[in-house]
Amino acid sequence: MSSSPDNLAARGSRLALLAVGLCWLAVLFDGLDMFVYGSVLPHLLETKTFGLTPDTAGDLGSYATFGMLVGALTAGTVADRIGRKKLMVGCVVLFSLASGVCALAGSVEVFGLGRTLAGVGLGGLLPTAISMVSDYAPRGRAAVTIGLLMTAHHAGGILSAYVAKWLIDPVGWRAAFWVCVAPLLFAPVLAKFLPESLSFLVAKGRTEEATALAARYDVELPAAKSGRTSAADRFDALAALFRGGEWIQTLLYWLASFGGLLLVYGVATWLPTLMRGEGYALANALTFVVVFNLGGIVGMLVAGRAADRFGAPRISAVWFALTAAGVFLLSVHMATTITMIVVFLTGVFLNSAQTMIYATVSIRSNPGNRATAVGWTSGMGRFGAVFGPWLGGQLLAAGNGDWGFTAFALAGVSSMVFIGTAALRSARQTPVTSGRELVGAH
Repeated sequence: MSSSPDNLAARGSRLALLAVGLCWLAVLFDGLDMFVYGSVLPHLLETKTFGLTPDTAGDLGSYATFGMLVGALTAGTVADRIGRKKLMVGCVVLFSLASGVCALAGSVEVFGLGRTLAGVGLGGLLPTAISMVSDYAPRGRAAVTIGLLMTAHHAGGILSAYVAKWLIDPVGWRAAFWVCVAPLLFAPVLAKFLPESLSFLVAKGRTEEATALAARYDVELPAAKSGRTSAADRFDALAALFRGGEWIQTLLYWLASFGGLLLVYGVATWLPTLMRGEGYALANALTFVVVFNLGGIVGMLVAGRAADRFGAPRISAVWFALTAAGVFLLSVHMATTITMIVVFLTGVFLNSAQTMIYATVSIRSNPGNRATAVGWTSGMGRFGAVFGPWLGGQLLAAGNGDWGFTAFALAGVSSMVFIGTAALRSARQTPVTSGRELVGAH
């Protein structure tokens, strides 16, 4: 008995929803593992676990972001060899087992090793999941679907705060990391039900398999690239970012991204601890993490629409200015309700401000080297992600915790200046793509 075209389309949409849903869950676990360290950190410092001091805690926070840098830089190469599906499964297994190392750690060195390995898995999973979602998003809905995918990362941050609130006092901090081992049970589900990336199949010449999957999931089949990209081609694309006066523009984008990710990961790591330093109870400090990530979810959903109307460069600059103001206000002890509002709005603007840097680079870049421009802007920014947690630890260790929010606010101001200057310098250039392209922030 044959199926009607409408039934086939409906079936394809349901299967596409399954593929996107599995990626969403994987990124949820990614966010849980990323944010859990910041959620348990106030307890670790108060109990002096492992003899932990603020500067050592900052170093530990940087280990994870350094691992993410390694994972992000190597993900593309590894995925091209083994496939995006296998890489996603491997990343979930890696950061889950690494959390087990943290839960069992008897010394700060072993704990640091666990966080570094977890970072490698976390850094490799997110860009791969974005690629998978781009392949299987419903026709004409790729940008919106990627935006929805990024909400999973902040949902994981919310979950990490509740895990810490519910488990630390009755069970202990190790239980929070045992929860982060639970995604290991999700890996077989991912391996069984997640289809391979269409882009990977097309690149490998497995055209029949890719065509069958595209028809089954009712999605567009990616166009085959003409020829393989050689090392010389990749170097030429990178060199093009520095030819003529482009080197100024490139450095402005890189500096804006550095400050943006310093702010994102610095605040993600130290928000509960800094709020404790401002006199808020631990339960309230963890609630701020929930509110901050709720703001992040809202920000991801509205940033693309705002950029469509006003332009990504302008939105990025204004968003960073508002973020800096919000972060600075957090250094002032206010009524809890007002603080909650400020934390929420800061979350709205902070994460989507960084996303708009990538969108700006994409819009302003030449089509021939757009991927290189966005990739290197993200890569240089990740050095800021490593520096942010370390900076917060150093300030606290020196007894300057009150300066923590101020330092992060200054990072936001610097990114506003750099992205604003870059936008003004290129304002006379004709945009080469739509402002609707949404790129993952982290």
